[in-house]
Amino acid sequence: MKEYGRIWVRKIPSVFVLLLLALPSQTFAEEIKKLSLDESASLGTSIVTDPKMKTEGNASVRISTLWPTTICLGEFSGLNIDNTKIVYEAKVRSEELEGTAFLEMWCHVAGGQYFSRGMNSVVTGTTDWKKLETTFFLQPGQKAERVTLNIVINGKGAVWVDDVRLLKQPLK
Repeated sequence: MKEYGRIWVRKIPSVFVLLLLALPSQTFAEEIKKLSLDESASLGTSIVTDPKMKTEGNASVRISTLWPTTICLGEFSGLNIDNTKIVYEAKVRSEELEGTAFLEMWCHVAGGQYFSRGMNSVVTGTTDWKKLETTFFLQPGQKAERVTLNIVINGKGAVWVDDVRLLKQPLK
């Protein structure tokens, strides 16, 4: 009996031995790390309602994160708008934010999806409420089928979001 790789061969014609040797050898994956999701804290991001910090209504949303993340705050469909400027605005505050947070809007139109990021309207560190915004221009005939509203947090810390609005303004 002879060993060929991990296959033991005994009294098999040589043509079968060649076929067996031509088979790809089995590879084994070595685990690098395992992420346990037994506790939601392992996700590094938490989203809670905060009735103490608000600019309107009964509460705001507090997002705490240990690393950069993007959170979808909402999505609107059936808008039937074109030939306009869409403005996504929200009131945002931060606490010990190492990095920046800004608004991101995805506009889904026939033929594709396009985004607008308010990278010139951000919060960082510890700030009081600030109105952030980003805009998107829809040309005549370019109808928004769906608009997705996100907040992007590039870093770790806490961010509150309140008074989210989607507005339209005429093109100039």
